[in-house]
Amino acid sequence: MTTPGLARPLDGVRIVDFSTVLSGPIASGLLADQGADVIKIESPEGDTCRQIGPAKGDLSAMYITINRGKRSLAIDLKAPAARPVLAALLRWADVALNNFRPGVMERLGLTDDAMATTNPRLVRASITGYGPDGPAAGDKVYDAVIQAAAGVCASHRDHRTGEPTLLSTAVCDKLTALTAAQAITAALFARERDGQGRRIEVSMLDAALAFQWPDAMYNHVFLDEPPAHFPEFGANNRPWKTADGFVTSMNPQQSEFIALCQALGRPDLPQDPRFTSLPSRGRHAKELRALLEEPMSRMRTDELIAACRAAGAPVARINERGEVIADPQVQHNQALVEIDQGRVGRVRLPRSAARFDGKPMLPQAPAAHLGQHTREVLQALGLPPAQIDRLIDDGVARQA
Repeated sequence: MTTPGLARPLDGVRIVDFSTVLSGPIASGLLADQGADVIKIESPEGDTCRQIGPAKGDLSAMYITINRGKRSLAIDLKAPAARPVLAALLRWADVALNNFRPGVMERLGLTDDAMATTNPRLVRASITGYGPDGPAAGDKVYDAVIQAAAGVCASHRDHRTGEPTLLSTAVCDKLTALTAAQAITAALFARERDGQGRRIEVSMLDAALAFQWPDAMYNHVFLDEPPAHFPEFGANNRPWKTADGFVTSMNPQQSEFIALCQALGRPDLPQDPRFTSLPSRGRHAKELRALLEEPMSRMRTDELIAACRAAGAPVARINERGEVIADPQVQHNQALVEIDQGRVGRVRLPRSAARFDGKPMLPQAPAAHLGQHTREVLQALGLPPAQIDRLIDDGVARQA
């Protein structure tokens, strides 16, 4: 699926993507939506992501979502016969992306120096868990591990027990992907100025720390004569129960707090000395919550939202996952699109969030079956038909 008549901002950019599962594929998927030609390199067994979530054949919901618009080349990178293919791919590409542990690319013969020598204009982007070196650099890492190490678990505590919790979404993988995609486009922009490729290193730990610092870690910013401890951001900001559902609200500005109290029929509360400023409301968050829970629980969700909207207080209904699809603003934004995924039928996916000149970037193509483009890519790289046949027959490469 394409947007007719619209030139995508990354049209002509070529990416060879060695990454697996989430962080790297999400990054390259975002760039594919924006026009990049992404060749996803998979082992003949396929990316583990193909097995996560509901699936039809080798296409899982997760795989489809983050790998739409890419071409799949299934090849055993460890096989000596694959070396000429890798060299050809690096000469073809503008960007090479991987999310292997330190040392893996080197064992494949793809040192940074070797890649830069093969293609001096190549942007070489590497995502790791902890970084390229250091005491934990060689450890295996998944999202939950980084949530623990970066303080994400400590920032989200069970309000009843005070124990740290894990977010049930791969937040560190996702934010690392966004960081990597931005860094790649910055390196491509710099290359337009000086013609030189660059090495990019993004660790999940570093990305998560940057994500944490503005709010979850603000009490650890000042080093010299630090000011008084500020209430932990959002520590008491939990859903509110209404008469027929749940809502959330945030009102950091005093005018917004006044508006919320007016909507709830408690215009007296903003005059209470405990609640006259954001810091004081944070210090007395439990008392404030106790006072607001009763009027919240008496109002129906629609009634509460209407009252808050009229008063100017930020509020939203808590949508269950299935309800998100029918949310009026989600539908108005056309944030979700349906595409034809071939023999597995239609699939519903989020479109790329960024619009360019008011136009959405719709997925360029559906996700590929494992090895769907192997022969096509190898032919485009200039390999003779006999060599391609031999790679497939020997099991080094796989054609769907």
